[in-house]
Amino acid sequence: MHTPRLLRTSGTVLAVAGLLLSACTTGGSTHRAAASSPAGSLGGPPSGVAADALGNLRPYYEQRLSWGECKDMPGMQCATMRVPLDYAHPSAATDLKLAVARKRAEDSGKRLGTLLVNPGGPGGSAIDYLQYAAFGYPSAVTSRYDMAAIDPRGVARSEPVECLSDRQMDAFTATDVTPDDGAEVNALVAADKEFAGGCEQRSAKLLRHVSTVESARDMDVFRALAGDRKLTYVGKSYGTFLGATYAELFPDKAGRLVLDGAVDPSISALEASRGQASGFEIAFDAFAADCITHRDCPLGTKSTEDAGHRLDALFERLDSKPLSTGSARKLTEALATTGVIAAMYDESTWPTLRAALTKANKGDGSGLLALSDTYYERDSRGHYDNLMYANAAVNCLDLPPALSGPQAAEQSVAAFTEESPHFGKNLVWSSMICAYWAVPPTGRPHRIEAAGADPILVVGTTRDPATPYEWAESLAGQLDSGVLLTYDGDGHTAYARGSDCIDSAVNRYLLEGTPPADGTTC
Repeated sequence: MHTPRLLRTSGTVLAVAGLLLSACTTGGSTHRAAASSPAGSLGGPPSGVAADALGNLRPYYEQRLSWGECKDMPGMQCATMRVPLDYAHPSAATDLKLAVARKRAEDSGKRLGTLLVNPGGPGGSAIDYLQYAAFGYPSAVTSRYDMAAIDPRGVARSEPVECLSDRQMDAFTATDVTPDDGAEVNALVAADKEFAGGCEQRSAKLLRHVSTVESARDMDVFRALAGDRKLTYVGKSYGTFLGATYAELFPDKAGRLVLDGAVDPSISALEASRGQASGFEIAFDAFAADCITHRDCPLGTKSTEDAGHRLDALFERLDSKPLSTGSARKLTEALATTGVIAAMYDESTWPTLRAALTKANKGDGSGLLALSDTYYERDSRGHYDNLMYANAAVNCLDLPPALSGPQAAEQSVAAFTEESPHFGKNLVWSSMICAYWAVPPTGRPHRIEAAGADPILVVGTTRDPATPYEWAESLAGQLDSGVLLTYDGDGHTAYARGSDCIDSAVNRYLLEGTPPADGTTC
């Protein structure tokens, strides 16, 4: 997994059939359960602030969006929104054009306002995710809100960051990230440097201005243009950091915010990577416990420990001898590990992983390669979307590097493998890209309190592989008005993924402004 810190949701495959729907249990209630203010269109200045406070940002807050039917997205409208490249020095000559989309409320007579969604990443296309959310979120919500999304600056349709050719990306994703000797370390460093250098060569203008703070400011421009006094928002995974950052910048305009699969903004990039290593280990244990109940489990039927040993043995074989895949590409250890990790995001993918591992045991790596390609957003023509490029660009700007280089990586391997025997070493060495980034970071780890904001609903899943449950507990505790809602289950994020208990609690908050009692568990 060649990413500094990948925090993403499983996109349009979030709807999960057959999940066990646990009952709700309620923890102690607190003062945080007060109702938030309505989020709908309430008139006033376009920005929701005094006109004289707009200053040189007035042209952006007072622009008119020209909505038209989206190409290839029936029932949805698209527009382009202008924002400054640099909020400190706005200039029409360097403006960015961000793609925005919406689906109008089904019940216009009872419309509450606009609900903005973001699936995470960083680098995930919010507009692609909107195509799921607008039709897959509970109808009680989609009937009352215009469902909307912005592809963040540098992402997908919004002036995307570019770094490598597709052929170069194929080589990059296959590079060994569990080096065994100096030559393999040098090869990995060279690959990371080529990636970072490619981003600087192809996207120099953007790299300094794709921070989460700037994307949050873009969200406020959209809120104003949508006519809402306060922002209503559902952010998943990294989208929780984006939403929390918005609340920190604009606490008086933060309305009903749902932060699902929470990121802890107070920890370093290295701590985040180690937390994810632990999360993927917990998720694999859950997969293995399920797998061994099937007679055809490709990791055996003895125990979860034995299943882990068999997975390690497969990775070791691939490290020395990649598998054929029926194509010109081979399944390397790196690609296989990514394929396994990809299936940890959603338990509905576990049968696909079992089938892929069965194939691999028979000498066919095509199943695991397909899972890896889905993770990296590589299509059947061999073209990569810009998810990984934007992911690195945002992460390397938001936080100081997780590692300073190979020596620091070596020193971290023991701690990571203690947290995650199966994935720890991979995740250490995958965290090195930002060490070679051309642009210095502008952010730092810090607590987000957002004093003065309405109640903010933080949702955590107990066995979330990518955003450990402890992060949700931490973020809810940092936010002055944070309310924690827990899903005792598997998979990445919880809302609109099959739990009636979670959906009912979130729906009530979005529709009425009343969060569940702090500590509620489903």
